Amino acid sequence: MKLTCYAMHGEPPLLRAAPATRDWMDGTPQAYAYRCLPLNIANAHGWEILCRTGFTAHWDGGASKDAIVITPDPGTVAPAISHFGSGVLTFHIEAVFRTEPGWSLYAQGPVNAPKDGIAPLTGIIETDWAPYSFTMNWKFTALGRVARFDAGEPFCAIFPIQRRLLESVEPEIRSLKDDPELEQRFQEWSTGRLRFNADLAQPGSAAQAEKWQKSYYLGLNPDGSPADPDHLIKLRPPGFVDKRGT
Repeated sequence: MKLTCYAMHGEPPLLRAAPATRDWMDGTPQAYAYRCLPLNIANAHGWEILCRTGFTAHWDGGASKDAIVITPDPGTVAPAISHFGSGVLTFHIEAVFRTEPGWSLYAQGPVNAPKDGIAPLTGIIETDWAPYSFTMNWKFTALGRVARFDAGEPFCAIFPIQRRLLESVEPEIRSLKDDPELEQRFQEWSTGRLRFNADLAQPGSAAQAEKWQKSYYLGLNPDGSPADPDHLIKLRPPGFVDKRGT
């Protein structure tokens, strides 16, 4: 699977493989947020585009373009503008991306990285044929706030998706009793979880020593047997390789 970034004007965008860590997760007691494997895998799912320079942006609540005032750091040019109005902050990405046939590019804000007063918008671009660049947009959610983006801070996250995959999905609703094996395993897990949480309150218990249940993290069934050989405990996408001129 090839994902190619064609730089438009000399230097390409600042790209990096999305890291698994987040400052707010580091700051949780005993870094307990990292015990949530779905968060870890989502954090590292794809690549991030970083700000070359830092700036602040303030929205006064108006719909016009000049309702957002952008102030770049001294001696720099801000990487974002007010292009659409209505409290939308726009980053131009100076590149054309290419994916293989049938694959689009999913562009969103950095995963699990909330910002106060402003939220990223999400877009899907048909990068297997479109000879166009795209923008990354953020929408102010509260007027009177100052949004800050630092140099080196990610403002966009990207990863490829199959364009027709969702149309081939056959979603349905069933009762858990329709799958007796799954129901049994769920009940084993549920009973064990209730017992574990109760034991956590008991001084010196095995649950207190274990601190948290690791079955999903380790890819194990409730009885401790391996569940899926394709289970991921960590995800580390490769970095972009600079092949300009070759």
